[in-house]
Amino acid sequence: MKEASVTAQPKLSLDAQRPLGLLKLCPAYIPTPIIEIPSLAGVRVLIKDETSRMGLKAFKGLGGVYAVLRCLLDAWQVENNESINPEKLLCAEFHEWCGKFVFVCATAGNHGLAVARGAQLFNARCRVHVAATVPEIFKDRLREVGAEVIISGETYEQSMSAAVSDSNAGKILVSDSSWKGYFKLPLVIMEGYSVLMEEVFNVCRLKEDWPSHVFVQAGVGGLAAAVAFEIREKWPYQPRIIIVEPESARCLAESVKQNRLTRVDGVASVMGRLDCKEPSLIAFEYLKKSADDFVAVSDIEAHKAMEYLEAEGIPTTTSGAAGVAAVIQRERLRLNIAEGSVCLAFVTEAAI
Repeated sequence: MKEASVTAQPKLSLDAQRPLGLLKLCPAYIPTPIIEIPSLAGVRVLIKDETSRMGLKAFKGLGGVYAVLRCLLDAWQVENNESINPEKLLCAEFHEWCGKFVFVCATAGNHGLAVARGAQLFNARCRVHVAATVPEIFKDRLREVGAEVIISGETYEQSMSAAVSDSNAGKILVSDSSWKGYFKLPLVIMEGYSVLMEEVFNVCRLKEDWPSHVFVQAGVGGLAAAVAFEIREKWPYQPRIIIVEPESARCLAESVKQNRLTRVDGVASVMGRLDCKEPSLIAFEYLKKSADDFVAVSDIEAHKAMEYLEAEGIPTTTSGAAGVAAVIQRERLRLNIAEGSVCLAFVTEAAI
């Protein structure tokens, strides 16, 4: 049940209508809002607010749940030589059949919740590897959605290594990062994320109000690449795309600088969901061509942005506020953004 090895990296190609077609069958799915907060020194700021996404309170719900379902649908078709009617996805027969599947992942929080919730919805099992540094509240939330939580190492990279080793004897590895030989499911997850940008596209087209600058935070880079892909492929107006990383985890910026996948070292960041030291291969290859700027914000700057957003009625974490932190710090970051510009940023998760 492990993903077959792929030797050549596939070209990034996402179709938001595929996950949308399935997600619309889920009662928990509704588009998240775009909120305009008070201007920052003459710059309009639009927030794509993911803090209420599908009950999981983070954009990751779009990717992990969709990836689990796609795995199950593909396996059903192989085993039964036919596709299943989407209306039967919640029937007893399908759920009983799904009980034999075990999904494995590593997480710093929200990806694991999404995979575990997807498994729970369809009566499958889920084993989630986390670093010892992951907050207890996240471990408890994982258990609440039926996950078996396994403490593996002190860093995300160590827990990821443990998850890869654990994906044997029929278990299915669901990672939002990619590397040589592992591309299929990370692409599926990114396609799930593209739903977020389809929602943005529909609102901007309706209002005829397009951002001039888009700030998107990055851990391994899956969301950032999905955002960039949708913009470059669909938008009639092309904004400047700015990738935001923690100062101690600039793995994408360093990879672009070196023109090869590069691991970085650094102290742990309070932006825990972004504290990744090595990027996704697919994300790196796409972002080095499509993004305009790679910037980094400090833990203090992210914390101040979090407090600012909370005062505006959008409670989030330092990871969720990182994009807004870069908007606030645009002068220090030497981003030449003229007065009257429209900046879109993503608040990716609710407060813990």
